[in-house]
Amino acid sequence: MSQNASEASLFERIGGAPAVGRMVGQFYRSVFADPILRPYFEGVELSKLEHMQSEFFSAALGGPDTYGGRTMHHAHQGLHIRPEHFKAFVQHLFETLKDYGLTEDERYAIIAHINTYADDVFDSGIAPTE
Repeated sequence: MSQNASEASLFERIGGAPAVGRMVGQFYRSVFADPILRPYFEGVELSKLEHMQSEFFSAALGGPDTYGGRTMHHAHQGLHIRPEHFKAFVQHLFETLKDYGLTEDERYAIIAHINTYADDVFDSGIAPTE
């Protein structure tokens, strides 16, 4: 028995695991091209990052994967991420999601889910403003 579009998870609607993999790749190309975000990813192993983010986004979109990575707090500890950096990161995601057949409301719902982790990211040591 197949699900109709209104019953399908966002994960299924965007095309499942292959689409999540493409989305993560596209998203990180955008993030790495951003001069304010690029420094946070220097020395990061891209294949590991893409694997972990594919798990994370799959779970966030209602897919079958569970996120097996470090907690958000632990993963971002000591990075001194400021709210403006997190906002830029989320904006890149919002723009990337436009290419995957989601409505604006669905994209906002995904961003709302991602925003639930903001305190864990900032609590890891926000750098003082200069």
